Amino acid sequence: MFTIVIQAGGQSIRMGQNKALMPFLGQPIIARLAGRLRNVADELLVTTNQPENFRFLGLPLFLDLKPGLGALGGLYTALSAARAPFTAVVACDMPFIEPKLLAAQRDLLRTESVDVVIPRSTLGLEPLHAVYRRETCLPVVGAALESGERRMVGWLSAVRVRVMEPDEMAVYDPDHRSFVNVNTPEEFHHAEALARRLG
Repeated sequence: MFTIVIQAGGQSIRMGQNKALMPFLGQPIIARLAGRLRNVADELLVTTNQPENFRFLGLPLFLDLKPGLGALGGLYTALSAARAPFTAVVACDMPFIEPKLLAAQRDLLRTESVDVVIPRSTLGLEPLHAVYRRETCLPVVGAALESGERRMVGWLSAVRVRVMEPDEMAVYDPDHRSFVNVNTPEEFHHAEALARRLG
């Protein structure tokens, strides 16, 4: 089984409104994301501290188990909620996410017997597009939070990590559009214009 968890717990401060709910080509961006992921996920979940805003998705919704601890606290909640041994965690604001890339990451996790498969984009490691082995990662993330760690990659030295390099990812996502995210109104409008051009 393969669980994919969409994290929708951010405050969207730079956007000025809840970016997960902003209409992207006529539908909330999180609905677009969920639609792209449904066929590759055996289980699709959402972590959020505003469940009333996301009931329209018809997906299981989970409140943070450790509120106020940022994205790493969200990762802990995601791994706790997931039922599958392999769990992908993605941000809610990635309108071009490529399901085939996530599936390839899952397959690497299985065949190479590692604990995390994480892509390296031009911006660095992408923990909100990574696949985690739930059994080994959950206790390590919990211990990291208890020790005061808040960085999404601050605990990775304690597990077996497989970095997926850009040339490997290009097979599934040649233009690396999976890592386009929208944090500001300008980024949102640029992404929407790109989506219109792509059709």
